[in-house]
Amino acid sequence: MRHFFSRRLTWLLMIAMLMSLSACGFKLRGPVSFPFHSIYIGVPETSEFGALLRRQIRANGQTQVTTKSEDAEVIMDVLLDSREKQVLSLNSQGRVREYNLLYNFSFRLRNASGKEYLEPVKIQLKRTITFNESVVLAKESEEAALYRDMQNDLVQQVMRRLSVVKMDD
Repeated sequence: MRHFFSRRLTWLLMIAMLMSLSACGFKLRGPVSFPFHSIYIGVPETSEFGALLRRQIRANGQTQVTTKSEDAEVIMDVLLDSREKQVLSLNSQGRVREYNLLYNFSFRLRNASGKEYLEPVKIQLKRTITFNESVVLAKESEEAALYRDMQNDLVQQVMRRLSVVKMDD
């Protein structure tokens, strides 16, 4: 009998938690909508970041990514796109123990005549990675994975910033 009540109480608690989650206003982020209909992205076609950003914008279905700046309503100029690796700490023998991986990115949004809709935005992403000389290949692979993660994060941040642009003409 006691087992029956504890099981029933567990179910009631789970239902109460689910109901409280739905009441908190939690909602999955839907597709991003932009206040412009076409955009030119000023990064090379071969850029992994550019390809990822173009794919995300096209996935929304409402905004066209053009291949020529003169065909676009807005132009995204990339002012800085750099990766950096800084020594964070050394061990007692003076060998590197940790690195900071930095991804610096800056862009602006303007129209063909030069009117800025978004002043230069600077984004810096940082990840820490430990280093071990005995597993160099594994650490190189981990570093590449962290840079990919930062790139995906950067694309999401750029998408959010583009979605809140005010297009007052």
